[in-house]
Amino acid sequence: MSINGNWLRVTPAELARAKDDLDWAYIHARDLSGDANRAYSTGKEWQSLKYLLDRWGLSIPIVSGAEEFIDESVGQIEDEHGVPVWEADWGYGPPRYLTSEQVAAAATELAGITESDLIRDVDQAELAQAEIHPDVWDQPNELTPTTHFLLGVKQFFALAAKEGDAIICWLD
Repeated sequence: MSINGNWLRVTPAELARAKDDLDWAYIHARDLSGDANRAYSTGKEWQSLKYLLDRWGLSIPIVSGAEEFIDESVGQIEDEHGVPVWEADWGYGPPRYLTSEQVAAAATELAGITESDLIRDVDQAELAQAEIHPDVWDQPNELTPTTHFLLGVKQFFALAAKEGDAIICWLD
């Protein structure tokens, strides 16, 4: 089973509602999962994309989100193994989000990055040593699937910024 990175564009009003009702946000995210204008997934490449964007110097944590919906250290419900659980099963922890201002800043930064910029001077052994998922770095040209997502990411963030949207981020 692989972990997938996901984004959902939401209006400021939808973000405000999500802050009050994460169960509603979960249902909303699932309802819009097939809408390419509102939802985007980096699939299993989420961690390698995050690594490369961080390495490049992107100042906004677009893969994981910059803001918490809930204080993850307070009031958690735990299962019988002591693992935190939330009402809606977002996958690997609660979602986070980017404000519309953060989305606009990220879109501006992303616009200046090319696929060749993203992987310039990157040795796949770096990713293997950092234990970046997926574990394919011993095979040649494995950065290509990650760079393939860059154009879609740039378009998704540019449209969100143009519309003044925020973005909900989660792993499932």
